[in-house]
Amino acid sequence: MEILSLAKIIYRLKPKTVVEIGTAGGGTLFIFCRLASDDATIISIDLPGGPFGGGYPRRRIPLYKAFARHDQKLFLLQEDSHNLKTLHKVKKILDEDKLDFLFLDGDHRYEGVKKDFEMYGPLVRRGGIIAFHDIVQGPPEKVGGVPKFWREIKLNYEYREIVKDWKQGGYGVGVIFV
Repeated sequence: MEILSLAKIIYRLKPKTVVEIGTAGGGTLFIFCRLASDDATIISIDLPGGPFGGGYPRRRIPLYKAFARHDQKLFLLQEDSHNLKTLHKVKKILDEDKLDFLFLDGDHRYEGVKKDFEMYGPLVRRGGIIAFHDIVQGPPEKVGGVPKFWREIKLNYEYREIVKDWKQGGYGVGVIFV
């Protein structure tokens, strides 16, 4: 239910520029490629061996590259999103374009999600969206500091919370409309 509701929002947006921080198994990357415009630029950032299940083996790169449709350009950056070199690479790929959609599902520590938001949030255009995964309070090893950061940041924006059950112990998607 949560991913379907998010998918409907993304489908209406038809993003031409997408950044996903935290790719892991590639499920959401596949969905984002399907929902983005035919000529979208999609950037995946994932830290090899990162905490909270991050990273994917190099052998998956050809599979993930195959997710791109039509004239989409898909960039797979196996790097630390908190590194300024990674941010500069993203800016270079975007070539002055702003982001339509930013999905934050990487470093779940409070400091980590905050830093991703502070570094990549300014790249999102007015009218774009930023989505956070794991906004529901749950086991710290599962959600980290995301729920706390979400509670602090959401009131500064128009937002939507996509949650099946607030007692589910994790998951949930928070969407900010920039």
